[in-house]
Amino acid sequence: MPTVRGFSTVKARSYIFRLPLFTRAIVLIIFLLSLLSLPGFWDIQAWGSLVPDKVSLFAAHRVTTFPLIHVNILHAILNVVALTPLMERFENEYGTLTSLALFFGPLTTVPAVLYLVIESGILRLNNAIMGASIWVFLLLGMEAIRTYRSNPHLVIATHHIPTWTTPLLLAFVVAALVPSSSLLGHLCGLGVGYIAGLGYVKYIAPPEWALRWIELKLNLLAILPHYVSVDQKTYGRFGVLPSASRMGGSPATELVGSSQRLGP
Repeated sequence: MPTVRGFSTVKARSYIFRLPLFTRAIVLIIFLLSLLSLPGFWDIQAWGSLVPDKVSLFAAHRVTTFPLIHVNILHAILNVVALTPLMERFENEYGTLTSLALFFGPLTTVPAVLYLVIESGILRLNNAIMGASIWVFLLLGMEAIRTYRSNPHLVIATHHIPTWTTPLLLAFVVAALVPSSSLLGHLCGLGVGYIAGLGYVKYIAPPEWALRWIELKLNLLAILPHYVSVDQKTYGRFGVLPSASRMGGSPATELVGSSQRLGP
């Protein structure tokens, strides 16, 4: 089996081939937009980043496009590495249609509006943000809350650290190591993730009867490979993520070194 310092390329390839549909689409869109942003093509950062004074009725797309846009290819790669396993678990739990509705809906627009209110309305600043790390911190927040319910503390020597604080500490570490990153953007995503992890995501998710109707009418299971149906979710609608049943650190906390900057 081909390996690179213990890393199995066969397992990696198998993992990639098993990724659900929405996760695949997000990764593909991020890389395509990163290629389009190369010099001489399209200044996509100017078009889709979240800039407080450029958001208007005619530029409202910015509150949903900014996580898909990155400063450069390296920024995109690092964020995709951090995002993919988290997004995969989310989609396998909630389904493809629900993931689409939430991540191009409230799970992106709510952190964006929160950022705009604080950045522009309170701090009177106008810093642009972009990058999928806001989704990374949002999903880390969800997993941290759920991990806290089964494993409340991380024990280091004689100190008991609440597990829900892990992504919060990570946000400050990233801010210290990458000064160009947006701490406020990460905290906005994390805050919404904490709220969603407490179970409130069920109030903003599409009703299950509507999803079943769409799936039946369009026959999505038959025509879309890697599609996750309402009836195919392994852990149940609004159940716990796989990491919540682990005894010890969650996969979310194992991604500490992977999250990268949100803004330029």
